[in-house]
This record gives sequence, structure tokens and C-alpha cells, in this order.
Amino acid sequence: MALAALAAAVIGRPYTLRPELIQKFPELTSARWRVGGLPPRVGGWFLGRSTVSAITLWGVVYLAPGVRPSAELLLHELAHVHQFASGATFPLRYLWESLRRGYSMNRFEVAARQFAADRVHRSTT
Repeated sequence: MALAALAAAVIGRPYTLRPELIQKFPELTSARWRVGGLPPRVGGWFLGRSTVSAITLWGVVYLAPGVRPSAELLLHELAHVHQFASGATFPLRYLWESLRRGYSMNRFEVAARQFAADRVHRSTT
């Protein structure tokens, strides 16, 4: 039991998306979803916060505990899943972009925000 608690503290626990979100945005099933663990905290530390709402590492999205994720947040993180899949150098390119332009103006963040906004908009028209 202690090992399971340690694992959950480090890598979080599996998270199941709400059925209505999957029905509206079936592409969300192409990522793995977890809640908790160290990744949201470490991401927050890099931004001077205690946590971030979500962070993506390769094909896994880690949601912060207590976050009720919106479609826009989930789609934003799904864009990062696709970015990670673009090549092994993506983490270095993301880091370099963040150092050069800052988190908000990082071209990968801009693209993820645009992807999510476009996809949400298409679902309402």
C-alpha cells in the first residue's frame, strides 16, 4: 500500500474524462490523463506558482488536484501532446522558446491556445 501511495504522489493517478467531453471532442482519447503527482507542481515552480492547472509530458497530461478541466484546457494540453509527438527535440525547443520569449509568448503555447480556441469554436458552430 505504501508503494501505491508513493507512486500516486510522484506520478499521480489515472483520470477519466467526463463522457460528455469525450462525446464532443473524441480526439481527447488520444492522450492519457492523470491527476496529481509532481509534474503540475514542478511546472508551477518554473512559473513562480505552487502549481499549474495542467502540464503535458509526451503523451500524458497531468492535471492539478482540484481542477475541473474545461474543454479548452484539455484541448490546449492535447495540442502539447501533438507537439511532443513532432520529434525528440521538442522539449529542448520548448525550453529554448520559453527562455527567449517567456512562457506566454512561447510559440508552442500560442499555438496550443489557438488550437484549443479554434476547436471549441468549431464545436459550437
